Amino acid sequence: MIEKSFVEVYDKFKLQFYRGVFEQVREREGSLSAMEAFSLEVIAMLDRPTVGQFAEFLNISQSNATYKVNSLMKKGYLERQNSTTDRREYHLVLSEKFYRYQSLFSNYEHTVMERLEQRLSPEDAKTFDEILRLMSSELMPECSK
Repeated sequence: MIEKSFVEVYDKFKLQFYRGVFEQVREREGSLSAMEAFSLEVIAMLDRPTVGQFAEFLNISQSNATYKVNSLMKKGYLERQNSTTDRREYHLVLSEKFYRYQSLFSNYEHTVMERLEQRLSPEDAKTFDEILRLMSSELMPECSK
């Protein structure tokens, strides 16, 4: 029962996200491909990863990750920032162009959460928040930063 309901909600969020990605993906010079859009989302969620961390998380080669990163940098969605602890290492930092692009997708989550808060009692909203925090912090170790 819970799994079916969760998958249904999760699928709807994914569908809305995919719709947004494909509305933004255009077949012209400098536009993002769907794979690049997904790569940016991963980089955002990993919060300033190195190229190696990005490659390791996606289980792709370092050279493949570097190719993707270079393409995203060339298109202006990504920048490199030297590490403060090891100058040979750099972190992937999202550019202002990415945040303008990303804001197109975050509106749906915000809309759904506003609707939820309007429908739930304060106690139920607090319980729901606690359940989400539990899921994120303890039940999904594969996706921890």
